[in-house]
Parts: sequence; C-alpha cells; structure tokens
Amino acid sequence: MAARSLNVLRAQARTCRNCPLWERATQTVFGEGAAHASILLVGEQPGDQEDRQGRPFVGPAGHLLETALERAGIDRAATYVTNAVKHFKWTAAGEGRGKRRIHQKPNTTEVRACQPWLLAEIAAVAPRVIVALGATAAQSLLGSAFRVTQNRGKALPSTYGAPIVATVHPASILRGPPEQREAELARLVDDLRVAAASASAASLAGAPANGRRARRPATARQPHG
Repeated sequence: MAARSLNVLRAQARTCRNCPLWERATQTVFGEGAAHASILLVGEQPGDQEDRQGRPFVGPAGHLLETALERAGIDRAATYVTNAVKHFKWTAAGEGRGKRRIHQKPNTTEVRACQPWLLAEIAAVAPRVIVALGATAAQSLLGSAFRVTQNRGKALPSTYGAPIVATVHPASILRGPPEQREAELARLVDDLRVAAASASAASLAGAPANGRRARRPATARQPHG
C-alpha cells in the first residue's frame, strides 16, 4: 500500500505548480527509497545534480551522506530520502553557455508550498524516526524558531507519528573548512546513530514502521498540482 501511495504521490508531484520554483527547475525531484523505511531522512532541496538526474542526494552532499550512513551502521537502501522542497532553486554564476547554477536557499513561502508533499510522504512511509538534515528541513517540521545548533542529536517528540532527530546538512560540512570536515562528519555520524537507536527502540517496543500514519497539522494543505 505504501509503495503504491508513494508512486501515486510521485506522479502527482511531477506537475506541481504550488510555487514558482518549477518554472526554472528541470523536473520535480521526489523522494525515493524503501517504502516501509524505519528511517526517513529530509534535506533542504535538490541540488544541481539532483535536478538533472531527478533523484535526491546523488551529488557531492549525497555521497557524503552515504558515507555517514555507512559509518553509522545504516543501510541507505533501507531508508527513505527526500527534501522539504522538491524543485531546485538556483541562480546563474557567470555568463555564457555552460554557466554554473548556484544553489539558493528556499524561502518560507516556498517551503510551506511544498510541505503537503513532505507530510504525505511521511504519512505513506510511516517511519519510526525522521532525520531532519539542516535548518530548512528541521524548521519545516518543527517550526521557524527551531535551532539545529541547540537541539541536534536528540530524539525529539513530534506530531508526525515518529520522533525527529535534527542534524546538519552534509552540504554544510562540504562548505566548511577542509581541516574540520572529518570532525564534523564524525558529529553527523553520531547524530545518525541516535536516529538508528531510536528506530531500534521503537521496533523493540512493537511500533510497526508500516502500521502508523503521520498526523498532519490542521494548517497543512493537501498536495495538488
């Protein structure tokens, strides 16, 4: 049922016009992964490579995330990965053909416009734990006052049927000083281990990853194109 629901949502999202970001994006980049994943990871938005390939976390940040997951003892193929925003927001760098596309952070209106898709994914997958990668993902789920720096690495209660563990986005590690990358990667791995432990605890307690449905806040709109 979850796989079919995700397939329907993915097809519907291809023609989403909830905000203007679709106009410059190559395509909608919907989530992918295990339909009944116990761990659901949420990033900010697709990057350049994700926009071109139509898949989440396939660029440099995705490769770093895969390394972190492996070190944390988590099989990426057993997770579900997605983004708070499904279209690539970018600005051009330089002139002429072949110019680079530079990531721009989505604004609050764009994040809110895309939130129904994220909530629908959470409801379909019904994970045991949600990992919010970076401020945009965390604030999309926990409110604009939430600060990752103050609350990272904790299994926090939520209204989505599963606790949320917030941590940094892998891209922030790549943008940081090279000499600090290994230490920051280790912290990300530690946060992912917290998420894995939370999912395991829920499993031992008998909470089925595919037997719950996330509750949507009363203000959330249903996805539409």
